[in-house]
Parts: sequence; structure tokens; C-alpha cells
Amino acid sequence: MNIKVVRGNPTPEELAAALAVVRVRAAAAATAPSGAEGPRDAWADPARIADARVPAPGPASWTRTYWPS
Repeated sequence: MNIKVVRGNPTPEELAAALAVVRVRAAAAATAPSGAEGPRDAWADPARIADARVPAPGPASWTRTYWPS
């Protein structure tokens, strides 16, 4: 694996830290089961806002998001 710095001038410590993160992520991806997906992003999870709330009618009701169950 080759890593190339295309912008900036990192210090050796910054480059070592970035390389450590890349190597840890690569090792974690290599040991993960083939069908497993990563952690779900909390903002993309419909359950965050669809906890059986029914939107109340009103002048500002169009601003609320509703995910049917």
C-alpha cells in the first residue's frame, strides 16, 4: 500500500498518526465478517424520528418529518 501526500506539509508525527489510523481501519476491515456492514449513522436512522409519533395538524406541520411505521 502506498500513501502519497498530495497537499500540505505534514510533520513526521502527523504523518505517523494518519498512517496509524489507516492501518487500524484496514486491519478492522480485514477481520470483519464479509456480510457485516459498518455502524449505522445516527442521522440516517429513521428510528431516530419515527418513534410512533403522529404529526399534529397545524400551520407548521409541513416542517416536521414523518416516517410511517
